[in-house]
Amino acid sequence: MTTNSNKQSPYAKLIRRITKRFHQGLGDYELIEDGDKVLIGLSGGKDSLALVQLLGQRAKIHKPKFSVVALHVVMTNVPYAVDPDYLRDFCSQHGVPLEIREGCFDSTTDTRKSPCFLCSWNRRKILFETAQKLKCNKIALGHHMDDILVTLLMNMSFQGAFSTMPPKLIMRKMPLTVIRPMCLVAEKDLIELSKMEEYRALKKDCPYESHSHRSDMEKILRQLEEMNPEARYSLWKSMTNIQEELLPNKLSGE
Repeated sequence: MTTNSNKQSPYAKLIRRITKRFHQGLGDYELIEDGDKVLIGLSGGKDSLALVQLLGQRAKIHKPKFSVVALHVVMTNVPYAVDPDYLRDFCSQHGVPLEIREGCFDSTTDTRKSPCFLCSWNRRKILFETAQKLKCNKIALGHHMDDILVTLLMNMSFQGAFSTMPPKLIMRKMPLTVIRPMCLVAEKDLIELSKMEEYRALKKDCPYESHSHRSDMEKILRQLEEMNPEARYSLWKSMTNIQEELLPNKLSGE
């Protein structure tokens, strides 16, 4: 009697777990529909590389029928060591065409905003402009479950708001919808996938990068999971299980 040992391999188990959560996110939040043209924001990090791999594979399935293209934005005034040929080969390997655009920003134009914010804002602007030029109706970002939960904790702690990055966001001022297909995938699985697939990380030397409250909040999320291994799923469920009768009434003037 022969057995398929590959089915029991750590890689196969990881792929099944990630794919299951990925497809669940697509279905639960109705992220992909027939006729969609999806633009992937490809930074070159592990999350966006995984998104190219997962969406590229999903696009090969007959229904829903959709197309996908990736965009990598290079900010010319931020030092980079990125191999565009690697990104092209990676995308081609997964059946995803790649577009590369250049941009820059001037931090002296608005001293009230940090250079990090201005860089991110300009990247996002190019992403949205390119999506419309390529006639894409959806933009896919590589945020995973941890990103969304950390944003939830950040907004509660620093903004006094119960909000986060939703899996699906319909834009008001343009005919675009932002989707986060990896919304139910855990970061630890993506880290493991990047090692097993031997993703070549995008190397950059950003002079504006510094320690942030977000990294502190990531540690708090891990601490919550140490107290309760199901903490992430409880936090996620809390976003749709709001018991208003057990909360303070909104005060006038708020």
